[in-house]
Amino acid sequence: MTPHIAVNTNRKTSRLRSVRLAAGGLACILAAAVWAHGNMTPQAVDTSTLPQLGAEWRTENPYRNNAEAIRIGNSAFTQNCARCHGLEAVSGGMAPDLRKLDNDCAALSDAKKKEACAQEIDQYVLDTVRHGRSRNGAVYMPPFEGVFSQEAIWAVKAYLETRREVPL
Repeated sequence: MTPHIAVNTNRKTSRLRSVRLAAGGLACILAAAVWAHGNMTPQAVDTSTLPQLGAEWRTENPYRNNAEAIRIGNSAFTQNCARCHGLEAVSGGMAPDLRKLDNDCAALSDAKKKEACAQEIDQYVLDTVRHGRSRNGAVYMPPFEGVFSQEAIWAVKAYLETRREVPL
């Protein structure tokens, strides 16, 4: 009888270890997500070499295909966004894959529809970066308004357009 009891105890102990490991892993994942957003100090973005846009927020990206804006946007993204959205905008799954943001627009052949789609995506990105995203009290993306100028936000968007992943 004793060996039978020992086997059952070992199985229970093994299951308990598995549950503890799974719970510990989940806790680490959740802590990493909170840490990624809650413990971030935004880095300054020097946009002094770009045409200044003024106080009124633009509704579409004025820096599209601007080489200097793309350079600045690349640096700003790496310093401020890559932590969640991945280096070179290649998401590791924690945050949306920003290379796919405007795939629907890029695939359109009608010029007017393509332009309208691009403006809609520009507005979505601007709103998201300025105001952040949260759901049920959980912050999924912190707001950057007051931290980034609109020049910095549009430079990042110009960079992201160069990272577009073409759908197969």
